[in-house]
Amino acid sequence: SDFSSSSSSSPSASFLTLEQRAAFVFVLILFIFLGLLIVRCFRILLDPYRSMPSSTWTDYMEKDTFDYRIS
Repeated sequence: SDFSSSSSSSPSASFLTLEQRAAFVFVLILFIFLGLLIVRCFRILLDPYRSMPSSTWTDYMEKDTFDYRIS
């Protein structure tokens, strides 16, 4: 069959080599990291001002917006 050309013998479903386990753990960590990034991006999109320090945008509210555009 096509699988006879592979260098390793056909592994059973319950047995994984050390390289296969390491690759599986690495891919699992990458998926967890990707999931955390997706959640973080959606939280920023839903409430962008929560992640920003309040000193950067509350100062604008104290001044007139027209005066702020001139300077």
